[in-house]
Amino acid sequence: MSPKFACPLVAGVDEVGRGPLAGPVVAAAVILPASPLPRGLADSKALSAAKRERLDDKIRGCAIAWAIAEASVAEIDALNILQASLLAMQRAVVALKPAPLAAWIDGNRPPALAITTRAIVGGDGLVPAISAASIIAKVARDRQMIAFDTTYPGYGFAQHKGYGTAVHRAALEALGPSPIHRLSFAPVARAAAAHQLR
Repeated sequence: MSPKFACPLVAGVDEVGRGPLAGPVVAAAVILPASPLPRGLADSKALSAAKRERLDDKIRGCAIAWAIAEASVAEIDALNILQASLLAMQRAVVALKPAPLAAWIDGNRPPALAITTRAIVGGDGLVPAISAASIIAKVARDRQMIAFDTTYPGYGFAQHKGYGTAVHRAALEALGPSPIHRLSFAPVARAAAAHQLR
């Protein structure tokens, strides 16, 4: 048996993108070996973009398994952002190979899974595997939003990644929603109404 598999297969799980006005919600699940762990693991929000990118490579290189999944804008609008976040996390865990024996999830509510789950408030700053999931989910979503900036120019997605900054809200009001805006979010709904898109 490989030394990597000597420890119980516990997945750390986190999502990013609950707050933005545009783009999917992205989740990651990571099973880390007992050691060695990448240095500098922390909540992705506490790290610079450059450090997240470096750690993303290290996490993918050392992990027993990792998976990234998402819930689409259409699913967010149909289900609500909480349920869409849980769906993305569920998809990430199910995609892991080998399958974990348990999943530790950042936050106070775990997704429905056929394995033991544990919700840990602030887990992305406390549990290395959750920190790792936070980082690779954030890097994946940021890259996606940067790509959307080319597809849907004028909104500034490469800069704010879909979050409701003043620049983003001004562009939303001027241009109306793009196909990746969340119509169930109030500022987007108002812009859609103003541009007679609903």
